Amino acid sequence: QVQVIQYGGGSVQSGGSLRLSCAASRFVRCAWSWYRQAPGKEREFVARIEIDRETSYASSVKGRFTIDPENAETTTFLQMDGLEPEDTAAYYCKRCDGAGYWGQGTQVTVRS
Repeated sequence: QVQVIQYGGGSVQSGGSLRLSCAASRFVRCAWSWYRQAPGKEREFVARIEIDRETSYASSVKGRFTIDPENAETTTFLQMDGLEPEDTAAYYCKRCDGAGYWGQGTQVTVRS
């Protein structure tokens, strides 16, 4: 079993930055992904880094968010710049696909 703990989040003014981090309890060779869920909405994909370090982003965050490019063995981060009120959501990291290993979620609130 792999446990994933998330850090970071909080409240920031529009245009500001935040960094979210995740740490896994042990190494598993698979992708890291980030998702978010706003109140009343479905959970949506935000960013991903593959085993070969190829990255992908949702169009809504591309150019503003950066996933840790190293695909480190047990940690990752999501750097969020140019935050907008529409980015307000609970953010989740996930290690591996399928059921995977989810972080507990952290709240990001962007004030206009």
